[in-house]
Amino acid sequence: MRTKTFGLITTISLIVIVVVLAVIPLIMVRDSEFGGADGQAEGEIAMLAPNYEPWFSPLIELPGGETESLLFALQAAIGAGVIGYFLGFKRGTKHASTVSNTNELGVGFESN
Repeated sequence: MRTKTFGLITTISLIVIVVVLAVIPLIMVRDSEFGGADGQAEGEIAMLAPNYEPWFSPLIELPGGETESLLFALQAAIGAGVIGYFLGFKRGTKHASTVSNTNELGVGFESN
């Protein structure tokens, strides 16, 4: 029982820390626009080489910044899911191997 309480307290603490880390920049830097690196790069290129013309155009024009944020969050969630699956699979494989080795030695079974 003690480990479950410790796990719950740790989980809640980590969630609070993540929320605080996400909110602090929004509070400290008021009235600012948090732009991405693409927009900054485009501005720098326009300053350095005003005659530069891009050699390709996007396949799809997204309707707004919210859509870009949504796609980025979706990409992050899928990546986290893949990594979580891999780690869980490896842990399960290791656990199954340990249980299999324990059963082969006859440990954990009562003899009749």
